[in-house]
Amino acid sequence: MQISDNSVVQFHYTLTDVSNGGATELESSNGSHPLLYLHGHEQMLPALEQALTGKAAGDKLDITLTPAQAYGERDENAIQSMQVKHLMGAKKWQPGMTAVVQTEQGQRQVTIVKVGMFKADVDTNHPLAGKTLQFAIEILSVREASAEEVAHGHAHGEGGHHHH
Repeated sequence: MQISDNSVVQFHYTLTDVSNGGATELESSNGSHPLLYLHGHEQMLPALEQALTGKAAGDKLDITLTPAQAYGERDENAIQSMQVKHLMGAKKWQPGMTAVVQTEQGQRQVTIVKVGMFKADVDTNHPLAGKTLQFAIEILSVREASAEEVAHGHAHGEGGHHHH
């Protein structure tokens, strides 16, 4: 079966930062649970979904995305000052740590630039903004989504979205 809209796809991946000719492995699902997602429901970067369309179980892909295709270029003016109490994810903050903040657009990851008693300067760029990313993907399985999964807009089952 080939991947198309409303396919449930299970895959392993390794994400590498290949900016400036380097190669730094950022994360990998190998050795843990594969990822599960519902194709065509904007759960993935559009460029990744495009690359996966038409592929089948057993296929392996290496996809390199420019910053524009991935998380955008860095905005050097994206430093904001906010109250420390609004930062979620740790008790004590250090520069370079990633925090989660609640915004009008939902939760966002920010990077701590400097932190004081009550205020912190945070970089609102996505942590992977400005990076050229390589995804090594191995497709494990492809199946038709259930009516419930399509209605909910995400895959159910191991590695998928769990309702609490």
